[in-house]
Amino acid sequence: MSRELKVDLCVIGAGSGGLSVAAGAVQMGASVVLIEAGEMGGDCLNYGCVPSKALLAAGKHARAMSSGAEFGVAPVAPEVNFAAAKEHVDRVIAGIAPHDSQERFEGLGVTVLREHARFVSDRVVEAGEVRVTARRFVIATGSRPGVPPISGLGDVDYFTNETIFGLQDRPEHLLVLGGGAIGLEMAQAHLRLGSRVTVIEAAELLGREDPDLREFVLSGLRKEGVAFREGAAASNVRHEGEGIIVTLDGGEEIRGSHLLVAAGRQPNIDDLGLEAAGIRSTKAGIEVDAGLRSSNRRVYAIGDVAGQGQFTHLAGAHAGLVVRSALFGLPVKATGLVVPRVLYTEPELAQVGLTEREAREAHGDAIEVLTADYEGNDRARTDGLTEGRIKVIVHKGKPVGAGIVGAQAGELIGLWTLAIGSKTKISTIAGMVLPYPTLSEVSKRAAGSYYTPRLFENPMVKRIVRLVQRLP
Repeated sequence: MSRELKVDLCVIGAGSGGLSVAAGAVQMGASVVLIEAGEMGGDCLNYGCVPSKALLAAGKHARAMSSGAEFGVAPVAPEVNFAAAKEHVDRVIAGIAPHDSQERFEGLGVTVLREHARFVSDRVVEAGEVRVTARRFVIATGSRPGVPPISGLGDVDYFTNETIFGLQDRPEHLLVLGGGAIGLEMAQAHLRLGSRVTVIEAAELLGREDPDLREFVLSGLRKEGVAFREGAAASNVRHEGEGIIVTLDGGEEIRGSHLLVAAGRQPNIDDLGLEAAGIRSTKAGIEVDAGLRSSNRRVYAIGDVAGQGQFTHLAGAHAGLVVRSALFGLPVKATGLVVPRVLYTEPELAQVGLTEREAREAHGDAIEVLTADYEGNDRARTDGLTEGRIKVIVHKGKPVGAGIVGAQAGELIGLWTLAIGSKTKISTIAGMVLPYPTLSEVSKRAAGSYYTPRLFENPMVKRIVRLVQRLP
């Protein structure tokens, strides 16, 4: 080795979580090495959250041109320049990239190595020609697209989220294997930009989500033209001419021009030398305790690779906990984090805490379910956004779960994330004074419905009111 480094903290992976750890640690006085073999910014910036939302935004503008008749605006067929839409995606990435760049982190004082990292002992990592000895390590290597074991898949050209954004020519008919968040977001974006789209899901579409809420999303996508094959596993994939044919278990054949595989993800733990460092792992990722430490107490794992959820915001939360633990020796727990999730289709679908099914499994009949529809919200009516609903699950007077489907659901879920995390009473939400008219009032309306049977349907309350009115 031509170079040896001894530092306080070595971070492996320059995605959201790794960058947050490195930036926080170095600015608080620790010596830090950051190792990244791929793109700075990781999956979220380059292949995930950022480009997908940028492409959805392009599709939203196209959709707006073909709607609007109810507002007195004559619809017109959008003329979509697919390559220009992809240029928009590239510009968005380029605008954010400096914040995640090697130059910025080196300017903060981080030593950045653009190599593959591999443990050679319990406290030493090799990266190219550099040998790094550290007091603490953080593995933040994220995840990558999973490839299902489908006959013929390895013999055809297919896209994943890591490659689909480089496609410059609009697919005539995009076949999507997988009906989760990535699959449905890309389905709607490409449909609105002029492609035909068929989504193939072996199990249940959005099976993790509340049935009452997910149906708003699926119904909306069907109305726009997305075709679904639900409960239909692909048994074979093959090229035929210039197209691709997917054969389902029942024998149905679906022909398309392009194939996107969005059938889950797997942690990036290959060739990290985990055994040499005494780090245990499973197919789900690196085994960690409540404080995110691995079986090697010097090594933490955060984000996707820790097997606790695949969300950028979860990786960021993990990063904050690890900085407290590794730099200050403070006890931390990741098990109590309240983590929302959002599907960014139109309408959006957001969930935090327990769904109704999960709450009934945990608390039985001791829960109350509060709902409010967007059509009862005045701002939703002014904007023509009445397709939506909020569902709040209450246990002993406090919200334990909330799901929202509709416009800006991802923004509205923040209130309920705070309420559940801080164990706020439902009465506090019901008593808020909010600006009128806003979509946020749908949350207050749902919270207020907690008191409907207690105040308006309670005979005792009516008797008390009548008695008080007789007083002079």
